[in-house]
Amino acid sequence: MFYRENGQFKTSYRADSQIFPIAQDRWAVLLIIAAAFIVVPMVGSDYMFRAILIPFLIMALAALGVNILVGYCGQISLGSGAFMAVGAYAAFNFFVRVPNMPLIPALILGGLCSAAFGILFGLPSLRVKGLYLAVATLAAQFFSDWMFLRIKWFTNDSPSGSVSVSGLQVFGVQIESPISKYLLCLTILVVLALLAKNLVRSAIGREWMAIRDMDVAAAVIGIRPMYAKLSAFAVSSFIIGVAGGLWGFVYLGSWEPAAFSINLSFSLLFMVIIGGMGSIMGCFFGAGFIVLLPIALNQFLPMLGNLFGFQISTSGISHAELIIFGGLIVWFLIVEPHGLAKLWSIGKQKLRLWPFPH
Repeated sequence: MFYRENGQFKTSYRADSQIFPIAQDRWAVLLIIAAAFIVVPMVGSDYMFRAILIPFLIMALAALGVNILVGYCGQISLGSGAFMAVGAYAAFNFFVRVPNMPLIPALILGGLCSAAFGILFGLPSLRVKGLYLAVATLAAQFFSDWMFLRIKWFTNDSPSGSVSVSGLQVFGVQIESPISKYLLCLTILVVLALLAKNLVRSAIGREWMAIRDMDVAAAVIGIRPMYAKLSAFAVSSFIIGVAGGLWGFVYLGSWEPAAFSINLSFSLLFMVIIGGMGSIMGCFFGAGFIVLLPIALNQFLPMLGNLFGFQISTSGISHAELIIFGGLIVWFLIVEPHGLAKLWSIGKQKLRLWPFPH
C-alpha cells in the first residue's frame, strides 16, 4: 500500500518526464545517496573501503559504459579492458608530463583519449555486426597490450611497463585516505550515472535503441547508423576510460598492462549480462554480483567447512569459488535472461499491487 502513485498528479510535461516519476523512488534514491555520502564514511572500515566499496564503485562505472554500448546500442564489445587501459595510461601521461595538472582534468582527458580510441575501433561496426564485431573489438585488447608494453613513451620509459602515481589531490584536498578515495569515486559515479540516465532518455538514446532493435528499419526512418554507432562507442569509451583512470590512480596506485587484461573485459561483459542489458540499475547489480560474491564465498566456505567438521584448503576455496560462481551465472541466465534488473522491476510491479491479487 505504501508504494503507490495514487494522488501524484502531473501538471506539466517536465513533471511527466522525470527520471523517477514516482515520489517514493525519488526519496529512496536520495536517501541511498545521502547514506552513501554521510553514513558509510562514518561506519565503514579501511578494509571495507579498500577491498569492497572502491572496486565496486569503479566497476559499476565501467559497467555503465559497457552497458551503453552493448545494452542500449546492441554493439557487442570485448575490448573494454583496452579502453580502461587507454584511459589509465593517458591520464597518467597528462598527470606526470603537464606541470601542476589537476587530477580531475587528467581523468577527463584520459577519458577523451579513450573515446578517440573507441571510435577508431568502432569503425568496423559500420560494416560488421555480432560475433564479427566482437572479434574486431577484441583486437583492441591485444593492440593495447602490445602498445603499452613495447612503446616506452606511454609508460614514461619504464622498462616493465609498470607506472605509479602519488600526491593525488582535488581542489587542494589530499586523496590519500580510503575515505577520501571512496568519496571521490562515489562523486564521479553519481555524476556520470545521472548524465548517462538522462542521455539514454534523450533523442540520441532513442537512436541507439532503434539501432539495437533493427538497424535497417532505423536507417529507413532517418536515423544515421554511422553517427549513432560511433557516438555510442565514444560515450561508452569515455566512461570506461574514466573508470580505468580511477582504477589505476585510486584503487591500484601502481599498475602494468596486465592489470587491464582480457579477463577484465570478460568480467565487465558478465556484469552487464547478469545485471541486465539496457538498464542503468543493472550496472550496479552486476558490479555487486561480480565484486562482492567472491568475497562472500571466500568468507562463507571456510565457515561451512568448520560447521561440518572439515577444513577447506586455500586452493580448494579458490576452485569452489569458480565452480559456484560459474554455476550461479548460468542459473541466473536461465531463470531470468534479462538480468537482475528485470527481477527488481518485477518485484516493484508486484509491490505496486500488493496486497491485492489483481
